[in-house]
Amino acid sequence: MRVRFRSALLTAVATFPFVLLALFARRDGWDEFGFETASLVTYGVLILTVAFALERSKRAAFLANRALDAERQLSDDLLHSILPEPIAQRLRENPGAIAESASETTVLFADIVGFTSFSSELPPNEVVELLDLLFGKFDDLCDEHGVEKVKTIGDAYMAVAGIPRPDPDHAASIVELAFDMQRAATAIAPLWPTDLKLRIGISSGPVVAGVIGHRRFAYDLWGDTVNTASRMETHGLPNRIQVSEPTYEVLKDRYAFGEPQETDIKGKGPMRTYFLLGPEQY
Repeated sequence: MRVRFRSALLTAVATFPFVLLALFARRDGWDEFGFETASLVTYGVLILTVAFALERSKRAAFLANRALDAERQLSDDLLHSILPEPIAQRLRENPGAIAESASETTVLFADIVGFTSFSSELPPNEVVELLDLLFGKFDDLCDEHGVEKVKTIGDAYMAVAGIPRPDPDHAASIVELAFDMQRAATAIAPLWPTDLKLRIGISSGPVVAGVIGHRRFAYDLWGDTVNTASRMETHGLPNRIQVSEPTYEVLKDRYAFGEPQETDIKGKGPMRTYFLLGPEQY
């Protein structure tokens, strides 16, 4: 609206002298001195036509730039929805492969006990709605605890603390997330078609992280810490949080743990693991 008003005002100012000249020429008989009324009017109309053409061109450019900005914003929003904020920013500034490592991280895997068996009996839309209900809450909890959601794998949920943003208290951040995930599952349980139980596994240590894929970007983690956290979940128990020894060593003075277990972990052999009970005063 401001652009239109400004252009209209400039057009009026530009053509006003020619209109005055035409009026004076008609009144005072300037035609005999070479000031033809028709010519003055023609010049005025010509300038007015050019001004309007320029205005339309400016308006078209303005709308095109606004549409481009909207598309760019949409692209940025989509990028942020699938990648961590620091990674999305780096990818915008320098497209290409992104890889990094961190020595102090904690990885969490959470799985819905028995989901595969009962979900096969539900309509597809109901399966998606149930997962969206629970995992949407988990996403909110990750934001609250400063933890990065990595991905979902079927009915499993993966998150990490310490990368891509450093977190000196990464193990505690993940543990507090795990407690809140259990509370969220308890709150949602009345809406669940079966008994809702989570199995959670946690491990701490170094990881490698990066963005892979050319058409569909994916931020992922690799390393022994990731594999161990996954094994802590698959070898755990319903409604329990099982942690590896590295996580226990970091948190043993702040949280209560059960007695150490010698667990035969697939692909790794016997490992010492612990069930997390709660805060130290538990």
